[in-house]
Amino acid sequence: MSEQYRVRIEKERLVFCAAHFITYDGDVCEPLHGHNYHVAAEVHGPLDENCYVIDFIVLRDTLQEIVDGLDHRMLLPTGHATIRVEEEDKEVTVTHGTRRWVFPREDCVLLPVANTTAELLARFIANRLLEKLDERTGQRPARVSIAVDECDGQWGIYETGPGES
Repeated sequence: MSEQYRVRIEKERLVFCAAHFITYDGDVCEPLHGHNYHVAAEVHGPLDENCYVIDFIVLRDTLQEIVDGLDHRMLLPTGHATIRVEEEDKEVTVTHGTRRWVFPREDCVLLPVANTTAELLARFIANRLLEKLDERTGQRPARVSIAVDECDGQWGIYETGPGES
């Protein structure tokens, strides 16, 4: 069996506070609320010439940049079947059935997801991490795993499969 390596980063400052709502049980829409989300990452791959899977500083700073972009924002899904998100110059209008919300544009992050669940937030963060690491280092890790904790022990986890990155 060949050697396998991975590194894990989970830091107190890898946290973002954000508002959201999701639908469940078909099309029940929960009330607007927020969480203090915590993020952890694992990166898998072979060792490089420095005997690193990845430089911890590069991983930490890249993940922190992604997390900071979600902090103190309203997270909105652009791929939901019944939640409509309309972006205007200075506002975002969101509707679901008879409910309607209007938010300042600068307070919103429009996410290419079907629902703002912890699992899909983890996938979004993983994909952004892979893109940014490729931009910064010219390399993509063999595999990543992102975990998003929305409520003190309720983790949504997304992992890329071997060769998916």
